[in-house]
Amino acid sequence: MRLVPLLMVASAVLPAVLMGAAMLASAWRAVYRPEGPAPRHERAAWQLCHRLSWLATLSAAISLGLQLATSSTLPPLPWMTLSLSGAWVALLVQLLGTVIGVFSARYLEGESGQARYAAALSGVLASVQLLLLADHWLLLIGSWAAAGIALQRLLTFYADRPFAQLAAHKKRMADRLADVLLLTAAALSVWEVGSGSLTALRDHLAAAPASPVLQASAVCLALAVLLRTALLPMHGWLIQVMEAPTPVSALLHAGVVNLGGWVLIRFAPLLEAAPMARWLLVGAGLVTALLAGLVMLTRISIKVRLAWSTVAQMGFMVMECGLGLYTLALLHLLGHSLYKAHAFLMASSVVDETRRAELRGGATPTLLSMMMAPGWALVLIGGMTAAVHALWEVPAWPMWWTAVLALAWAPLLWTSASPIAGGATSDQPSATRRWLSGIAMVAALCGAALLGHALPFGVIDAPDTVAGWVAAAGMTLLYACLVLMQSHADALAGWRRRSYAGFYIDEYVTRMTLRLWPTRWTTPAPL
Repeated sequence: MRLVPLLMVASAVLPAVLMGAAMLASAWRAVYRPEGPAPRHERAAWQLCHRLSWLATLSAAISLGLQLATSSTLPPLPWMTLSLSGAWVALLVQLLGTVIGVFSARYLEGESGQARYAAALSGVLASVQLLLLADHWLLLIGSWAAAGIALQRLLTFYADRPFAQLAAHKKRMADRLADVLLLTAAALSVWEVGSGSLTALRDHLAAAPASPVLQASAVCLALAVLLRTALLPMHGWLIQVMEAPTPVSALLHAGVVNLGGWVLIRFAPLLEAAPMARWLLVGAGLVTALLAGLVMLTRISIKVRLAWSTVAQMGFMVMECGLGLYTLALLHLLGHSLYKAHAFLMASSVVDETRRAELRGGATPTLLSMMMAPGWALVLIGGMTAAVHALWEVPAWPMWWTAVLALAWAPLLWTSASPIAGGATSDQPSATRRWLSGIAMVAALCGAALLGHALPFGVIDAPDTVAGWVAAAGMTLLYACLVLMQSHADALAGWRRRSYAGFYIDEYVTRMTLRLWPTRWTTPAPL
């Protein structure tokens, strides 16, 4: 009987240990170079990292399997625990990190500094695994800061690129502000609870309502997460890290930036006891999703559009946490990570497909199709949800969330139903076929969300009805803006230019950042 707890402890902690060993071994090869050609040492560093990374992935899978099989959490450890939701995220992050590491070895073939890159990548994965195990404020803050420091090395891998240096500096500024807020939240929590343990904090909230001190701690935590997840106005660095290698973008967008959502889920009891913190998350997430969604429509570069898409998706995920829909937020985290990893690692194929679509051409969707799409999406999502709830015992969605999803997924219908100039050809499907394609996509997304609710994530939702209807109103405004920008493109040319420029938000933030924390972000000109 003692073997299972020991296996649970070992399989949960081993990924962090293995990736820490990979980081130290790669750093040693980066600093101390034995005699012989450099490519041989770099290949040896990658081979060791790959082997340890695959072992860490297997260990994370065993940890999740043991928790699902035994329906129990990790036995008590000093400052550590592992929830079921943390086990899911640990497996996801380690698997994506392993795939990105294999891709990086091929992508950077012939480049110098690969051992340094491998050390930083392993450091990010080791820090994230520690973060997912953290059951103490100090371990959580330290591991999150360590992940950011290791990521800085990857963002500035090409040291001669000015915008990469600027993006890394702005991220450093946001991270240090987040660290101050997290330390403040921790100090307030320890002052009230008498312990830095997160389990003790949860037990304290279960026994008594949150005091003003704990509510202030929740607000500081929410602000720190907003900074770390690159929500407006501190989003600029996430756009400018496109100067980093493509696998670094994949790691950042698919894994690291999503951690803020998991931290909010981890502190769900604290957020539920602090209405101000919840409204802050809902408001910031909604505004970010609205503005980033508008900017994304005007961008041409595939990688930049993906970056703005990540900003919008992070806003949507943070809004879900503020609304108390933690299961959907976790599903959003998992799905977005898988999608963005595939999108960035397959960026060249996406570019080719986009060019082929542009060559086929297409007309602007009709106003009627755009106005009808939310109604059709609402009927489809509502019908599928009612059918599933009638057949299986799956937790029901609030009505306002069905409306939010209908508005969020409605563009899939009218973009797929756009009439094609010149009639349908073999490369240009008819409007009917495109409508059916859009309906299939919405049905697939709805089915995946309903199926995800049946999976054992170990989280309990606490929906806020008033905030939910506010979110539905905000999504209605977003959809109306999308329709206007599509149907009156010429009349709104000035608005589209502001949207293309990101509404100039990042320019003001960059000036303020450089004024508060000056730095050299351009490479000196050669003499």
